Amino acid sequence: MARIDYADTARPQTRPLVDRIRRERSSLPNLYRMLLNSPPVAEGWLTYLTAIRQQSGLSPRLREMLILRVAVLNQADYEFEQHLPIALRAGCTEAQVAGLKAGDFEPLDAGERAAMAYCDEMTRDIRVRDATFAAVREAYGDKEIVEITATVGAYNMVSRFLEAIQIDHE
Repeated sequence: MARIDYADTARPQTRPLVDRIRRERSSLPNLYRMLLNSPPVAEGWLTYLTAIRQQSGLSPRLREMLILRVAVLNQADYEFEQHLPIALRAGCTEAQVAGLKAGDFEPLDAGERAAMAYCDEMTRDIRVRDATFAAVREAYGDKEIVEITATVGAYNMVSRFLEAIQIDHE
């Protein structure tokens, strides 16, 4: 059970934002129902996460693997459950998902393994070792590195928000 009440989404002043969330997310997930307690935060969050999920140049498969891995590391079940179907639709296999859960990146290609190691260090240690960064640098260009880093950072934010307030699963 969530630690604070979900926002009243019927308030006239938030109606345009609620409509935008429904348009961009195809629903009004509990995460956004909670964020709507602060409309400016909800709006900024929506804009940022839309850029990460829908406007980034990363392959959907890599993006979703990063999101799932962050969810595993942060024990964010809501985040994992929300993104698992998206990851499977994006081409992740059950074996790859199992590997992401276990920290076994063998089913992934070399670039994806480097990205997962980078994700792990960013999430667990904050600072990324030079050797880990060098492996990411070998596999990806500047734009992709920025997008990988922003994706990991964004979904660490999401998981921490979800878990601190204990957002209810849909």
